[in-house]
Amino acid sequence: MAESYYNKEDLKNFPNITEFQKEYGDKFFDWYGTVFQEGALTTREKSLIALAVAHAIHCPYCIDAYSSNCLAKGADEEQMMEAVHVASAIKAGATLVNGVQMMNHVKKKLM
Repeated sequence: MAESYYNKEDLKNFPNITEFQKEYGDKFFDWYGTVFQEGALTTREKSLIALAVAHAIHCPYCIDAYSSNCLAKGADEEQMMEAVHVASAIKAGATLVNGVQMMNHVKKKLM
């Protein structure tokens, strides 16, 4: 079996990230905790956003964590997949909109 950088066991060790730089790690976790509290968005909505972003940035740790978190917050499979499709559409659109830059460059070269 091929070795992978992704080790599922690392996810439960994430809180230990403060070991090499406690001050910054503690500040991160304070901020992170605050961000995910109920606010203008529900904690369920925030979890769905996090799941979508996790897919867009290709973070297997976040995908694992927020798949479970979404289920725990009451999201169902359809809502979770819809969030993933939204992230996919935005990522695809962002790739395509940069095509305008290419088109402008080509048009200048061909003029």
